Amino acid sequence: MKARPPIKWDRTKGRPEPIRLLNHIKEVENGEPLLDVRVECPKIQIFRPQVIPFLRAHVCAMLHQASLNLPSGVFFGVIDAWRPFDRQQRIYDFVWQCAKETFPNRDDVALRRTVCRWVAPTDQKAPPGHCTGAAVDVWLVDEKGEALDVTSPYDRFGAAPTYSFGLTDEAQRNRTILVEAMLNAGFSNCRDEWWHYSWGDAGWAVRMGEKECCYGRVDLPLNEYEEQEKLWIAAMKDRQNPFIEQS
Repeated sequence: MKARPPIKWDRTKGRPEPIRLLNHIKEVENGEPLLDVRVECPKIQIFRPQVIPFLRAHVCAMLHQASLNLPSGVFFGVIDAWRPFDRQQRIYDFVWQCAKETFPNRDDVALRRTVCRWVAPTDQKAPPGHCTGAAVDVWLVDEKGEALDVTSPYDRFGAAPTYSFGLTDEAQRNRTILVEAMLNAGFSNCRDEWWHYSWGDAGWAVRMGEKECCYGRVDLPLNEYEEQEKLWIAAMKDRQNPFIEQS
């Protein structure tokens, strides 16, 4: 096993969202509720059983519209939506440990830069997008729930930047379908992750040049997502190091 090689991508597209800019966004929470994606977006599929299927009301409406933008026989598979803060912290801790194992010669400053490239930190003024109910991660799936190819000849993380070079014709075609369906519904995309979209959080505000966002951290009672949380904890036991290219 070895560390993944960097991939070339078009840096002229999208907008970077460094933590310092996220923290400058003024949060004006509008109190909008979290709604059940399964009810509000009947054409989407929940791709993983550990997904907690809640998003802000307006984000649900946008996701439903995006699902209507897809070609016949193609659907969104939601791989992540709202996250409780504790789950976000556990993800950050896991990726930190993976980075330490993969890059033992990096100091804490360099490690933090590496980790924050993939996971929003929990110790900043701006809350992680998933913890606000504004962010959703989506794949493309067919009628049987099988994921469509948007990354070949790479894997998910190998071609993580949305505008990666060197994709196969099929992967590029499918990725373009995904991106355009979400952007045309009003979402903004994290250019470092082809699967991550949001509206109304600090990340969205930075990408769109806004000074304010309407969603901050929102919490739910554990009993509303306890089953999914147990499944998530169990699944994490088998999760592989994302920085390592598996042989």
